[in-house]
Amino acid sequence: MNALKNKVQLIGNLGQDPEIVNLDGGSKLAKFSIATNETYKSSNGEKVTDTQWHNIVVWGKLAEVVEKFLSKGSEVAVEGKLIHRSYETKEGEKRYVSEIKCNELLMLGRQ
Repeated sequence: MNALKNKVQLIGNLGQDPEIVNLDGGSKLAKFSIATNETYKSSNGEKVTDTQWHNIVVWGKLAEVVEKFLSKGSEVAVEGKLIHRSYETKEGEKRYVSEIKCNELLMLGRQ
């Protein structure tokens, strides 16, 4: 039951090619965002599509898979946990970031 405390599952499409960072020691980090769409009818009967963007972070061997096989438009299912963090810009402004640390990834559709 502990695994259910902070678990996120999303299916969406990459908005751009993944950003790959080569870390010291040969490890990799992949960052990308995916769009999820929800469609509903408004009060006047019009079809409305609501698009949400989610930042995804992938580490290690899975990041190597991302680098090799994913690009803008790829449809993926990701599973991971929600992370909130903050950092300070060079100008001294505090910024807040929410992202999903991916631990499982499934490539969907045609690649």
